Amino acid sequence: MSNKSEDSSALDNLLQTPEQEQGLRVRQFSPGHVRKLGLTRRTRDRRDLKQDENPEEKARKHKEQELQPLYKELLYTIAHKMGNPSSTEVFTDSQLHQFIEEAFTMTESEHESLMKKVENTEPPVYCLMATVKEAKGILGKDVSGFSDPYCLLTILEDEEESRTRRSRSKPSKSVVKDAVSDDKIYTTDIKKQTLNPIWNQTFVLEFEDIAGASFHLEMWDKDEEVSLSQKLEDIKSNFNSLRRMIKDAKKEKGTDDFLGKVVLKLQDLHCTDDSWYNLEPRTETYPDRGQCHLNLKFIHKARDGTLSAGRNAYINYCGILQQFVHSYISKQQSSVPWKGALCGEAQTLLELYATQNDLSPFLQDLAKWVAYSKLYQSLEVDSSLLLQQLTSIEYHWHQQKLPYQQKQELGDSLHGFLQYGLCLVAKYRDIFLPTPNATPKLHTLLRILVQICKTKAFQKLNPAEFELHDEVSEAIQTGTHEWFTIKKGLHQPMTKDLSEIVGALSRLITEVQEDIKHNMDVWNRVFVSAVQVDVFTVVYQKFDSLLAQEVRETLSVIEGQMEQAIANSLFPVYLSLQAIHKDKAFLQKRGSLELINFQEGFREALPYWLNQAFSTTQDRVERAVQVDQLQPLQTGAVPIKHSSSAVDLVSCIQPICQLWEQLSWPDPEEAFMLMVKLTEDVCKIVVNYCHILKERVRVLSKDSDPGSAINMLCVVVNDLEHLRSVLTRLPTQLNWAGLRDRTQDVIGESQFHNTLPSQLQQAQSVLCREIRSALDTLGKKLNTDIETHVRNMSTRRRIPSKSTEDAAAPLMRYLEQELHYMNDNLVQENFNSLLTPLWNNSVKILHQMATQHLQQEGLMVFCQRLLYTLQCLEQCFNAEGNGLPLTTLHSDEYKALKAQLSHNSLSSRQLLEKFLDRKISEQNVYGGEKYGAVTLLTSYRRSDQRLRVEVLNAVNLLPMDSNGLSDPFVQLSLEPHHVFPEVETRCTQIKSCDLNPLFDEAFEFLVSLEQCQAPGACLVVSVLDHDILRTDDFEGEAFLALRSIPGVPEQREGDGVLVTQPDAVPAQIRLSLMHPKPNEDSILSLLESRKGEREAQAFVKKRRQREKQSQEGLQP
Repeated sequence: MSNKSEDSSALDNLLQTPEQEQGLRVRQFSPGHVRKLGLTRRTRDRRDLKQDENPEEKARKHKEQELQPLYKELLYTIAHKMGNPSSTEVFTDSQLHQFIEEAFTMTESEHESLMKKVENTEPPVYCLMATVKEAKGILGKDVSGFSDPYCLLTILEDEEESRTRRSRSKPSKSVVKDAVSDDKIYTTDIKKQTLNPIWNQTFVLEFEDIAGASFHLEMWDKDEEVSLSQKLEDIKSNFNSLRRMIKDAKKEKGTDDFLGKVVLKLQDLHCTDDSWYNLEPRTETYPDRGQCHLNLKFIHKARDGTLSAGRNAYINYCGILQQFVHSYISKQQSSVPWKGALCGEAQTLLELYATQNDLSPFLQDLAKWVAYSKLYQSLEVDSSLLLQQLTSIEYHWHQQKLPYQQKQELGDSLHGFLQYGLCLVAKYRDIFLPTPNATPKLHTLLRILVQICKTKAFQKLNPAEFELHDEVSEAIQTGTHEWFTIKKGLHQPMTKDLSEIVGALSRLITEVQEDIKHNMDVWNRVFVSAVQVDVFTVVYQKFDSLLAQEVRETLSVIEGQMEQAIANSLFPVYLSLQAIHKDKAFLQKRGSLELINFQEGFREALPYWLNQAFSTTQDRVERAVQVDQLQPLQTGAVPIKHSSSAVDLVSCIQPICQLWEQLSWPDPEEAFMLMVKLTEDVCKIVVNYCHILKERVRVLSKDSDPGSAINMLCVVVNDLEHLRSVLTRLPTQLNWAGLRDRTQDVIGESQFHNTLPSQLQQAQSVLCREIRSALDTLGKKLNTDIETHVRNMSTRRRIPSKSTEDAAAPLMRYLEQELHYMNDNLVQENFNSLLTPLWNNSVKILHQMATQHLQQEGLMVFCQRLLYTLQCLEQCFNAEGNGLPLTTLHSDEYKALKAQLSHNSLSSRQLLEKFLDRKISEQNVYGGEKYGAVTLLTSYRRSDQRLRVEVLNAVNLLPMDSNGLSDPFVQLSLEPHHVFPEVETRCTQIKSCDLNPLFDEAFEFLVSLEQCQAPGACLVVSVLDHDILRTDDFEGEAFLALRSIPGVPEQREGDGVLVTQPDAVPAQIRLSLMHPKPNEDSILSLLESRKGEREAQAFVKKRRQREKQSQEGLQP
């Protein structure tokens, strides 16, 4: 047992340099952790160096005690090497000596000294370890078609082989039997009746000199004596084997059959060969004799034990491997992790040493695992190497058994690396940074830990239960606590000043927040994919308890001492805690958290935060207005018509909206009150902005010209309009809808909508009032100028001095100039708001001018000018659809004014024509025969220009006489008189005492087609009651447009060409009789006012007389 402990201690010393011994730190585990890991072995004693020894003395002792024995082993290996290395590159002894001299940092004198010692040692016994594994496709020599093969193995050296040849007079199949004594011949087992035998037998063949020596293997078929009855039985069963049996009978009884041989020169072999070899014949008979699978390896027996006394080959192999790796890495001078590559000399020496000492592949892989796992703790070694070695160990574990000592070594190595790996996991923040280069290393480390726990070796050597998932979680928690403690110490305040204490807490929480983000975004994917540990949840829950305690302690110190500076320093703390609190949504397991109501500790600071935001915003707004020159920010293709202070105000209000988003106050009811306060502050700032902006206008316009004052007023209006649009978007910016959803269980619907919207509405009403006031100021100036221009258009002379266009031109130029200016300097909303009252006032001014012009002289010309002006104004304000819509322009006042001006602008004859057209329209829509009806037969002959009217009858006339009857007759006249000046009125005969008279009389009027098609041309049919002593009574009248009489309308073809038409066929028409409404016709009133025109007066007199005789106003 003591020897095993010494070997393990030697291995530990070999795997660490003196510097590594000083710097190695092992994680301390709890008793429970020790139990889980199965660390029941006693701690191995280490030959610790004295602490007071200087580094030079330590290095000297290390070289003398550890490196020189390994160096001598390598010199001995080179001196007694056998076989060729597997690498294609071949190295001489001097090259190998130079390499190990550099790798072990030996001086020339040290090399010579150690070389002499090696030369004086006893040489080893040279051996060839031959393993006969199997054969395939061999010859079948027996009657059954199979063979009973066995093999003979030996090594023949040059003298023995030549002596054997000379002694043979004739060729012999048996070279091995004849060449050497039986004690140098090794025989395998006999495999019965097979052509594919499997042996898997190993033999160690000694030899003296590799030069000229050769390895011989002969395969024979064992022939045993068989009885005659058995032979006959074989003949009966298989006639095909008769020839074989005859041949067999000719040979001597008990003589074995030769199956083939393999002859290999030892100089041509590698250190280790594992191949299939063809079985060669003695003669050309049966050249294809199958193949034999051999494993050949050169080994040493009886190596000198003084080279590395007390150490076995496995320990030496581990030390040599580590020294080669250290030497290789030190020469590379690269930051890239070592990926297992070694130079050709190192690979050759390791292969020679392993084969000469008969180290199995299992032991070699075990040595590599032990060495690489130790190197991993001190050098940059690629983690994939460890995974490869673990895979190899797991494979070999199922194939062969390890000696007890190596089992213990493997168990200790797996334990040690598991401990070290958990130490790294605990410090993963510092070792595996959240970068693309570092996180794969962490992932590979975790995979190695998983692979260790899965290996059968670990499970066999460590029977205690071990859950890697729990151990990794515990390591993460421990490491998180240690990290937090370290960061807390780094940010410890230097004094007891409250602001400094809060600042230290803020910096600590900021680092925690950043760490949580890295765990969530980077490290969590690594841990989950490798060991199924949700590191984010583990870390978050640990930080939750640590931060909650830290925040409570800090706030308890501040309690009762709150002031603005301390509140300001607490705000970053609140924001960081809120961000951490929001991350809880990503937790996989929702347990009880201590930071769930973190905002409660900040209630005392909340009013200070709101006051700071309000006062800061207010100061910024006042400074912005003080430097504002009330000029548009940008002109050109994309103008910005408001000034700088409006933009500054929006940017000043934005932080208040951001404050709401930053606070995201968790308590719904308190959040609603907070929203009320923020909305109130915004509205106060807006209203105050209106007041100081008006004062700014007053100051700037005091010494400026009127044009500049108007310009500044336009900018102010734009500023207020811009601000109003900003207020309109405020509910969206502050997310009132989201707040409503959160507070619907604690705040009533009516309370919510009666509070927040009312605040906003009050501020908007103030803005609208100020906008209207400014627009009214602009509108008043424009209205005054418009009225002045309209008054200048009036004239007292009948013949105007200017045309209508010239008279209205000054007003239109003025409006075009001013409206263009306003459009350029006002935003569209305000410009439209200005246009509407300006249009209404313009219509009102024109109406006043029209009604105030009492003189009849020049009234028509003045009204024509006003009508033209009204039409121009309509086009100006509509601006081809870009200004006010026609529905807004065509108000009732506009329609009345246009009708009035249209009538006053017409001549008397035009008015007469318009009057008659109106009567014709009334006739066409008149329904019923309240006053009776008259039937006519009318036509117009173009051939002789004669209008023929035949009065057929009248019906349902009113009784006008006392006897209840009437004496009716029909009067026909063509109107207007100025169109038919020479046409006389025609009358029918009087029909006495008849209310349904039959006239049947025809009348012809000589009139031209142009007269019939003239405006207002009509046939006026009047039915009268004849009285002898009094004026004839009025029965009714009807109006027939001459255009509707057959023969008068033009007829055209489809292409618009007039068609020459024959005389039209008379058409019968029944006209209802009408009575005029007294004093309701505006045209008559207008004609009546034109006293100087006789024709108009005569027509009015006639129509007034008819109105007096009308019964329209008498009957219900």
